[in-house]
Amino acid sequence: MRIAVTGVSGFIGSAIAKTLCDAGHTVTGLVRETSRRDLVEPFVERFVVGDHADETCWADLLDGTDCLVHNSVNWVPLKADPTDLAAHLRSNLDASIKLLHASSPRQFTFLSTIAVHHDMMPRTRAPDGTNCITEDHPLRPSSLYGAYKAAIEAHLWAEHFATGRHTSALRPCAVYGIDPLLKRSHGYEVINELRMTARHATPGGGKFVHVDDVAAAVGALVGNAAAAGKPYNLVDCYARHADWALMAAELLGIDAKIETSSPAIPTNSFSKEAVQGLGISLDRGHNGIREHLRQLIQAMDTES
Repeated sequence: MRIAVTGVSGFIGSAIAKTLCDAGHTVTGLVRETSRRDLVEPFVERFVVGDHADETCWADLLDGTDCLVHNSVNWVPLKADPTDLAAHLRSNLDASIKLLHASSPRQFTFLSTIAVHHDMMPRTRAPDGTNCITEDHPLRPSSLYGAYKAAIEAHLWAEHFATGRHTSALRPCAVYGIDPLLKRSHGYEVINELRMTARHATPGGGKFVHVDDVAAAVGALVGNAAAAGKPYNLVDCYARHADWALMAAELLGIDAKIETSSPAIPTNSFSKEAVQGLGISLDRGHNGIREHLRQLIQAMDTES
């Protein structure tokens, strides 16, 4: 299949392109004029220069394609202080809805986010005692970003149930792995902090998934009729910021003072059953984070 990918030169987009190329698909990638392309060039057969909100480039992007993977986000208005709501709605919400319809009848795979969930209702308890959330939980976000993704999901399902079109959504949590822009990799700042101060005191934690598992899930959806009209939560494990620091300190050989008072188990967890049905095991756990940190330390040392 020929597959169009928005945001193809970024962290997640480049991993998606590699996975699709390795599976025998042909990739057309949308990039901005200023985007770095060298790392993804081996996996992209054709680049289209433009922005996902620029309707003038859509025909070229979609030409000859069977599927569109919509992965890009315009973060500029969301990170502005104050938030540029009008620009966000125009370039993310409105543009994505229009792109969904412009790409019909092609398969449309959307990179949503686990942030469509915030206020989570009581569900069946998982073995570790957490409140286990499945894909059928109502979407109750707490941010503009989560609300945007949830709104697009509603349009995906409307398109699927009205026309039978193959639309689906993946909801990754915090995605880790070696980012082409190394400083953006999860763990980079923790490693630097430990090396400079031998201390780490950030409370709390989060849920994590490896970028290769996100890309593999995208690959598992392509051409998969059974996935039409479905969302998939992508959450591998929970880790405190202290857990990241403890593992990094051990790998660095630093006797660090690390604040570990935050609870080791979160209140809520996410069922893996649906995504495991796609053949994605999501079983890296803390060992996966440890291996990532080992690779990141090596990459940082090489960079310096």
